[in-house]
Amino acid sequence: MTLRGFVGCPRSKSFLAIAVASLTLTVSACSGDGDPSGPGQLEDRAGICSISKEFLFDAGVPRDGIPALTDPVLVPVGDPTIEYLLGAHRVIGIEVGGQYIAIPHNILWWHEIVNFNSLELPLAVTFCPLTGSSMVFDRSSVRGVEFGVSGLLFQNNLVMYERSVDGTDASLWPQMIRGARCGPMDGQALDMYAAVEMRWDAWRALHPDTRVVSGETGYARDYRRYPYGGYEGVNNPETLYPHPDFDERRPPKERVLGIPFENGGGIAFPFLALDSGDARRVVQETTDSGPVVVFWDRDLAAAVAFRPAVEGQSLSFEVVDGRYVDVETGSEWTFEGVAVSGAMEGAKLVP
Repeated sequence: MTLRGFVGCPRSKSFLAIAVASLTLTVSACSGDGDPSGPGQLEDRAGICSISKEFLFDAGVPRDGIPALTDPVLVPVGDPTIEYLLGAHRVIGIEVGGQYIAIPHNILWWHEIVNFNSLELPLAVTFCPLTGSSMVFDRSSVRGVEFGVSGLLFQNNLVMYERSVDGTDASLWPQMIRGARCGPMDGQALDMYAAVEMRWDAWRALHPDTRVVSGETGYARDYRRYPYGGYEGVNNPETLYPHPDFDERRPPKERVLGIPFENGGGIAFPFLALDSGDARRVVQETTDSGPVVVFWDRDLAAAVAFRPAVEGQSLSFEVVDGRYVDVETGSEWTFEGVAVSGAMEGAKLVP
């Protein structure tokens, strides 16, 4: 996942171990189509939870006051309905069944969740403006239920709810916890789906056949306008609600690539640290489920993580003359983990 800011845990070898909890990004415009004056009491909205309600807040927005989208219109590059999107704007890019799709932050500033039912898999693309966290989930493991915006925040992070199809009470799903933590489905995990976040002009150059979410969503929103003022400034320490154990080792709103561990915690790869050397960089670390390799590309303003192995053969990587190369075979790899020359040509790393 890509996110901004992190909380304190012990250091890992060369980067920062993190607790997978939220932190950052303000709300100057978290208002929606509902009536924010009567969202109900927190206890009524949250019910019984396995997380501490000390850091669960009612943001003053009713359920669906920030309207999630379902199967928005997807259009090709050059369509006039994406004039809201500039090259430097960031998008969440996914590949499903050979089809490339870009979901811009511009859309998610205002909607936070996009449910896809028309692809090969039922996916939920999510973005929390308060934590800057981009995450995509495969909804197959939860019977394909759609997610909406609950209007609650856990440690400043988006709390989703599932739109029940059988009349049962909705459970609450904190985005970065990746599972239900309040209600009947408490403890149910969400499966993550591979995605990458980068500049729109970079994604468009990599995948000129991509489709992108149209600005004609059916809602009166100015998708050209970032609604949170100067809040995401890298040195801005402001958060909407108090946050425990604020970590001061890095700038408070620095973007990081976060790899969560299965049993809690994780590793954060801060973008400013990744960008401190050459335009392209490789970093290898060990997680609780094995080694990972991170590719960094300054021109894309993006980082992505892979399992450094193909068919059981472990690989190590370096950058040679601006190219990602594995040490074992000398094969060249793309930023997206595909070998384009050498003995490994055609092989793909697992993201």
